[in-house]
Amino acid sequence: MRSRTKVLDATLTLITRDGFDAVSIAGVAKASGVSRQTVYSIFGSREDLVSQAVASAALAELDDILTRLNGTESPCEYVVELLVAGRAAVRGNPVLSALHRSGREHPFFDTGMVSRAEPVVRQLLEPMSEKYPETVPEIDDITDVTLFLGLSVVLFDDPEMHSDDELRQFLTRWLGPAMPKP
Repeated sequence: MRSRTKVLDATLTLITRDGFDAVSIAGVAKASGVSRQTVYSIFGSREDLVSQAVASAALAELDDILTRLNGTESPCEYVVELLVAGRAAVRGNPVLSALHRSGREHPFFDTGMVSRAEPVVRQLLEPMSEKYPETVPEIDDITDVTLFLGLSVVLFDDPEMHSDDELRQFLTRWLGPAMPKP
């Protein structure tokens, strides 16, 4: 098994078992059977390691999310369904659900997190740009809005607060007027 895969697998295991606070370069190196230098040479920093681990867990949910997005009929509905499906993925994935029980080492508050998350969001929005070409000129703004709304939906999630339908209605009410029309 390649070192990168071993390190990511070990990181995901640590996050699932003990949360983000338990992830350190030394701990991941030990759990993956590689040297600390190997971890640093592949990922550069703890923040990059955690970001890439979370991104890999999120992208593992991509097929289910894309299936939900294929049935959308407007750019607004696409973004809303992406956010609703994203919240469902966070709730259902052991690694991603650790975002709810994270302490002081929460990856959403790492320096540079937005710049690391932006390419992931852009990748998720790419099919929307193909399906709805009218969104292409505004894709940077749509990416930013989707990223920040997604962070809010995950950080402030409470199953008692909103059902999927309530979240969908709220987001549609606020995003609808701002999104390009097909």
